Amino acid sequence: MDPVVPTPVADQLFGQVQIELDHEGGTLRVSGEGLPTVEIRRSPDTEVATHVPIGTRDPARLTLLVDGVEETLRPAKGFLSRRSYRVEVVSATRDCRYVLVPNSSDTSRLRRDKRRLGVFTSTGDGKVSAVWENGERRSTAAPEPYDAAVGYALAAAYGTGAEPMWHEALDAVTELWP
Repeated sequence: MDPVVPTPVADQLFGQVQIELDHEGGTLRVSGEGLPTVEIRRSPDTEVATHVPIGTRDPARLTLLVDGVEETLRPAKGFLSRRSYRVEVVSATRDCRYVLVPNSSDTSRLRRDKRRLGVFTSTGDGKVSAVWENGERRSTAAPEPYDAAVGYALAAAYGTGAEPMWHEALDAVTELWP
């Protein structure tokens, strides 16, 4: 059985987006007409974390390529707070910074240089959906194809959403209760 299952997404602004996630092999590829191709690769000798779709949050074990150009990928460790599950991309090509950070238990918000672009939903199985901001307010920006490709890749590679800190703390306490 082929571990890579291509997942097509019909995006409201960017048309058909193809997502190919191989959890076992540690690869992710996002492509589409008019979009740059984004690839995330996990080092072959990496211990695989089953709860992370790409298999690790260790930046030293990951490579991010956008149209063949390596960019800096910095996933946070992910612990108690929603913010600890953020994933950052520093793009030398575009001279900007992207951040995908959970904003609910199911969704994560994508920002480019502190300007909101959209909200992504993914359960970590390669299926991703996006709702884009329209760029009409000062705190929002109109999304571009590069933004979309990076956003889909981050959401597919790491999933979206996280429980609030109080919920995680309550779970930890109840686990200790006899």
